[in-house]
Amino acid sequence: MILAIDGGNSKTDVAVLTGRGEVLATARGGGFRPVADGVGRAVDTVVDAVTRALSSAGAVSPVDHVSAYLANVDLPVEEERFHRLFAERGWGRGVRVGNDTFALLRAGTTERWGVAVVCGAGINCVGVAPDGRVARFPSIGRVTGDWGGGHHLGEEALWHGVRAEDGRGPRTALSAAVAAHFGRDSASEVGLAIHFGEVHEGRLGELSPVLFAVAADGDPVARGLVDRQAEEVVALAAVALRRLDLLDTPVEVVLGGGVLAARHPRLMTAIEAGLADIAPRAELMVVEAPPLLGAALLGLDATGAPPEAHDRLRAGFGKEAAAPG
Repeated sequence: MILAIDGGNSKTDVAVLTGRGEVLATARGGGFRPVADGVGRAVDTVVDAVTRALSSAGAVSPVDHVSAYLANVDLPVEEERFHRLFAERGWGRGVRVGNDTFALLRAGTTERWGVAVVCGAGINCVGVAPDGRVARFPSIGRVTGDWGGGHHLGEEALWHGVRAEDGRGPRTALSAAVAAHFGRDSASEVGLAIHFGEVHEGRLGELSPVLFAVAADGDPVARGLVDRQAEEVVALAAVALRRLDLLDTPVEVVLGGGVLAARHPRLMTAIEAGLADIAPRAELMVVEAPPLLGAALLGLDATGAPPEAHDRLRAGFGKEAAAPG
């Protein structure tokens, strides 16, 4: 019996499955945000979902293994902390905790190695070599060199929109689009509404689709931001491939997260071209399966489940990945 946990920014998904890859029950809880909400509240969110999943499955803890892959757990020291907290709950005889990028990689690759780039609310990347070596990044924001993700793209859209209005920047359709999204008369009013608490700053991620729509209409400023996002995705993948000596090797590069899963044509075309220049033998894939699949597959790996169990689990979750386009 395996307990799989995917703790994402917007939701926490839990599944109880057998070692044969049969899903007995699932449950969904709130977002796993230990930085924003505090560690205690984040753990309580997982506890609630786990309790409901175990009850629905008619299972009692401890199960054989807990496989937990979590957003906002970006550093090994953070993984160790939540490993301890989850182990103390007594949910499983074995517990493994990792960053959710590992789950994306496992869900999207046919092998158990490759490179994964996730671009959702934030951006992150991980690579695993055939010999088990790992390449990863701190990925805790601009303080560790990150650029991009839905929230950051929203900030950029607002930034450029305001500067276009007051003359500090070039004219852009982002000004009107940002204002319209929040029902304001100008982008500047949106900025002030955030300052005065009338609009929560966390809503800036809503502007990511707005940015891509404006870019699709040909706005040069918006297009520049989309191109920059593509460059960052390629840079992360290239560095991971280089560290693992995989630049000249046939390797799967998996893309996931809301920004990449939306498959915006300009973004995807730029990523494909950039990666082809650096790693011509790499195969680019966009994951369609939920991250929970990756956590569950990693749980099967940890318990030594046979290949047919993995196949059964994948079939139960539907399509695992598809080529970009």
